[in-house]
Amino acid sequence: MDPKIKSLKIKTGVVKRTGKEKLSYRKEADQQRNKIEKMKQEGKDEADIKKMNEVRRRRRGESGFHCLDSESLIEKEFVFLLCLIDLV
Repeated sequence: MDPKIKSLKIKTGVVKRTGKEKLSYRKEADQQRNKIEKMKQEGKDEADIKKMNEVRRRRRGESGFHCLDSESLIEKEFVFLLCLIDLV
């Protein structure tokens, strides 16, 4: 297989996988937010809600970092893909 084509397939896979990861991080954040809202509506204990918010903030920090990391990787690989397409 031509090395350029092989590299194109690999980079395309990286962009697809990273895009899926980014969506997964956002989905997880939405699920946490919805869970907290449901707890509030059900009148759950305020301490439990506060603890869930702490967990959400911690995860949001981690997920936010991963989202930014994913976005920069997608941009970098996309530019590389455009250069490869020009070469092929």
